[in-house]
Amino acid sequence: MSDPIFPAVDPARLAAIHAEAFAAAWDRAVLAELLASPGVFAVAEEGGFILIRVVVDEAEILTLAVRPSAQRAGLGARLVEAAVVRAAALGAERMFLEVAEGNGAARALYARSGFVEMGRRRGYYSHADGRREDALTLVLNFSR
Repeated sequence: MSDPIFPAVDPARLAAIHAEAFAAAWDRAVLAELLASPGVFAVAEEGGFILIRVVVDEAEILTLAVRPSAQRAGLGARLVEAAVVRAAALGAERMFLEVAEGNGAARALYARSGFVEMGRRRGYYSHADGRREDALTLVLNFSR
């Protein structure tokens, strides 16, 4: 999706940011495929981006990536806020995401943004060392 407020984004640039933010990063092809999918949009700034899918009245955060050099400066919160505004404009009434239970920084960001825990996926994430980690499913219900 592209419009003047949320212009088209370069999947290669997003992949570079994702690679800085995650050990198991998504590459340009994966991001290009997602961006070409119905209902998917990105909000991006120089230091990070958020990728959202809207289907009917529900939105899902597919990924939120912020470069380490841009962390702890409010960028993640700005990206979440812009994504919520855009998703609501597209008809979403709530937004979901999954976050690793041990990702305290992300959990704090989402809590400050109003997300609450609604479920758990046991052993959802696998780590390079073979360890499994639960994912917490969070939801934010939009006020209308």
